[in-house]
Amino acid sequence: MLIFIIHNDNINPYFNLALEEYLFRQFNNDCFMLWQNSRCVVVGRNQYTLAEINLDYIKAHDIPVVRRLSGGGAVFHDLGNLNYTFIVTVHDWQKSSSFEKFTTPILNVLHRLSIRAERSKRNDLTIDGKKFSGTAQYRHRNRLLHHGTLLFSSNLVDLSSTLTADPSRFQGRGIRSTISQVTNIRDYITGELTLAQFRDLIMEQVREVYKDSCLYTLTNHDLSQIHRLMEEKYYTWEWNFGISPLMWG
Repeated sequence: MLIFIIHNDNINPYFNLALEEYLFRQFNNDCFMLWQNSRCVVVGRNQYTLAEINLDYIKAHDIPVVRRLSGGGAVFHDLGNLNYTFIVTVHDWQKSSSFEKFTTPILNVLHRLSIRAERSKRNDLTIDGKKFSGTAQYRHRNRLLHHGTLLFSSNLVDLSSTLTADPSRFQGRGIRSTISQVTNIRDYITGELTLAQFRDLIMEQVREVYKDSCLYTLTNHDLSQIHRLMEEKYYTWEWNFGISPLMWG
């Protein structure tokens, strides 16, 4: 099937998560997208937000917090991080190998750069045992959304500070994030390589794997629907903070 390469240079986290859901629910074609968010925290669908974040730090630095469609743990985004998304139609025989399938283009690029990156048992990507990429998935019927982060040159102080919550302040039954030692890809690159150049290498690799692909530019109709979803869902306190599996003891 033809895969759409979605052109998106918007860095608004609320818009980008609404865009992912719009593509997942409204498009029949497979899709691939590389995208970035300005500084923010993105929490998993089943998490209790306040138990995952350092609320004082986030308020002091005016960092947005938004909930995504998929499960998994909380992650920090900034312009030193690159995100990738695959949205595909899934057949039963593919389900067990989807993580390997979607991370192969990423690993191929890193191996060509002589970086010894590998998959972990937790479906992360690591270098020397340090995590630089976390992944999550969302399924509905025969459609699958797989997305991941790629820490290239992120501010690791901000990352640690935003995700260091005080466990005594909030108790609940949400899915807690797993604490991992993290690293930036750029620290392992010999020579000069910008994030934009790294992005181009990934795009070239995806086009090599998915030869039947074409660039898709969002239409005015698409943008109108995405903005509507953003306003009605992703901008709301109810979605980002209000809905949670919290049960006070």
